[in-house]
Amino acid sequence: MEHVNALLEISKEKNLWTYFLEKGNGLDNLKGYILATTTNRKFNKEYPFIIYDKLKEQYAGTTRFYEYSNELKTIKLGHTWIGQNFRGTGLNNHCKYLLFQFAFETLNLERIGFGAHSENTISIAAMKKVGCKEEGVLRNFLPAIHKKGRADIVLLSILKNEWLQKTKFELHKKLTN
Repeated sequence: MEHVNALLEISKEKNLWTYFLEKGNGLDNLKGYILATTTNRKFNKEYPFIIYDKLKEQYAGTTRFYEYSNELKTIKLGHTWIGQNFRGTGLNNHCKYLLFQFAFETLNLERIGFGAHSENTISIAAMKKVGCKEEGVLRNFLPAIHKKGRADIVLLSILKNEWLQKTKFELHKKLTN
């Protein structure tokens, strides 16, 4: 909650919440959004992170791990939103590198899953850019953006062996160029 004010202006950006079921736009919604995820953290259901741009010395957004299964050695990564001034800067690549490294090399997980509204082509492209592979579609899974009809979710993932054998090095190269 100590980051609410730092994230407030970003949370008001037009179209930021288009593909989210939960909304964090405006002070009350942002407080509710943060409270929900930090409460879920207390129950080990979600692991939220604030995204801080060290070069600009500013908070840039949030992301989180969720649906962790120690038994299956899997986790999902998502609910990521980054302010417009930070997109296209490489910040998302840096975040994903650290999160993948933590999931695969510290938690020793086997798989990270992702999902995105099928019309959210920017997010899908960003996930593929960091090494995620498209693996399928959940048809008619969500209410449509404009509340008429239904929409699909595109599923993606990255596996531990992909990370250790190839993706880690390719993503690291992007970070250092």
